[in-house]
Amino acid sequence: MDRLWYRRWPEGIPKALDYPRLPVERMLRQTAEAHPDTTATVFFGARLTYREIDDLADRFAASLRKLGVKRGDRVGLIAPNSPGFVVAFFGIQRVGGVVVQTNPLYTPRELAGLYADAGATAVVCLDLFLANVLQAKPETPLRDVIVMDLRDFLPAALAALYPIRRRSDLKKAGHWPLKIPKEPWVHRFHDLLGTPAERGKEPQDVDPDDVAVLQYTGGTTGTPKGAMLTHRCLVANALQCASWVPGTAPGQERSIVAVPLFHIYGLMVGLLVSVRLAATMTLVPDPRDLKQLLKVIDRERPTLFPAVPTLYVALLAHPRLPRVNMRGIRACLSGAAPLPVEVRRRWEALTGGRLVEGYGLTEASTVVSANPLTKDGLVKEGVGIPFPDTDVRIVDLETGARDLPLGEAGELLVRGPQVMKGYWNQPEETAETLRDGWLHTGDVARMDEDGYLYIVERKKDLIIASGFNVYPREVEEVLYMHPAVQEAAAVGIPDPYRGESVKAFVVLKPGATATDAEIIAFCRERLASFKAPRQVEFRKELPKSAIGKILRRTLRDEERAKAAAAAAASDR
Repeated sequence: MDRLWYRRWPEGIPKALDYPRLPVERMLRQTAEAHPDTTATVFFGARLTYREIDDLADRFAASLRKLGVKRGDRVGLIAPNSPGFVVAFFGIQRVGGVVVQTNPLYTPRELAGLYADAGATAVVCLDLFLANVLQAKPETPLRDVIVMDLRDFLPAALAALYPIRRRSDLKKAGHWPLKIPKEPWVHRFHDLLGTPAERGKEPQDVDPDDVAVLQYTGGTTGTPKGAMLTHRCLVANALQCASWVPGTAPGQERSIVAVPLFHIYGLMVGLLVSVRLAATMTLVPDPRDLKQLLKVIDRERPTLFPAVPTLYVALLAHPRLPRVNMRGIRACLSGAAPLPVEVRRRWEALTGGRLVEGYGLTEASTVVSANPLTKDGLVKEGVGIPFPDTDVRIVDLETGARDLPLGEAGELLVRGPQVMKGYWNQPEETAETLRDGWLHTGDVARMDEDGYLYIVERKKDLIIASGFNVYPREVEEVLYMHPAVQEAAAVGIPDPYRGESVKAFVVLKPGATATDAEIIAFCRERLASFKAPRQVEFRKELPKSAIGKILRRTLRDEERAKAAAAAAASDR
């Protein structure tokens, strides 16, 4: 294959890497052995070394073995960015389990569907989310529920005050008072960490092609599917990402982990890359608290800061920013949504470091390409060049088999060691997405003469709101549950902060009435907040094709035309 991107390959970055045959959990072990006293996590000022995190993961693994969790068992994980998440993730891996990544915003209905599909037999959840788990449990194979308390990882002063904050959060969610059932299948995370470590009992015969993580995303039908991310592809992408950052010094780097770890982007660039680099991870559970985040940046002086464009935008607009020392930040990778050029320029002027846009997707363990982070690297207004050992093609949209000339837009195909094994229990979806060794991304892209990629649009009707994938079909299914709704469609509309937000178009049944507030409230009860519509437009009819299919594209084009007209009017 003529790899055009080699023409502009950044100096000092290898074009190919050696990938060790090791399970994901071994990355932590290796780092703990090489840098035992390096601080691994910082959480509201409380610090744990890599030796301590490694030991806690061993203890948690020992407790899981006593509960009967064995190799191949699926274990849900619902927790914010915290040391508890890190310990639970690697502990599950150390018994050969499969981590089922779970968005804490999911409703009981969504949790039940997720865990039933995954066949999860245990779940580790923060106490704030316990009520939803308990409500979902009867419809799942869940056998054990392990309850985590953030207070266990806070410094003493904050731990004393935390119950006040927890009560407030639980009241807002309608889950106060907190009730933890006294049942033999309910366990306290803190108590399980008291189990003596059983180092050396990790499965020694883990195959690199064994599934390590089930990360739910949308397949070609738009229905959430569990992408099977193996030890091989996770380790490979961690090494690829780490190699892309120039001049790193293992044990000396400091990263801000504000991207949620339950998202594949956060898991990879926040956790696994940091562990690979023996970096100190400052774990941020709520990046929306910008004042606190800026304090953390000022105190910890990070060198690495991966994030999503909305976070960079929000920080640049914060009035406290001029009083914060940002000059230590060397490398920032932006993902999950398009990065405005002006944001990149302002951020680089502020920090003196590099902020580049990359491209990835869950099915490729997250990162496929990025603009170079090296000082001499050519940065273009796209998503950069493919990572080491990664090949791409642009093919026609009709057959997905014919390669297109340079500059012509078509579907982006990816091949590399980071590509998933397939979709969990979905052979047809897998066969449709993985063909002849190539991952069909569903994204429309073009390539220029230097091998740089530009994402044009999405082949699927995917909506990306604040970096999260929203599938219109799932939203529409909830809209159709409303007794007054006859027809419905959901599309993504431009949102200056979130990138996109969900707008619903609704046709009511004859004689029925409903308000936009009622429809939105109905959806919020059944969908995570980022999936729920923020706008509702009532219509007498929806645009349809000759065979009666509702045309989301027509609705989306109408909204884009409105946005363009409004922007043009404001410029006059």
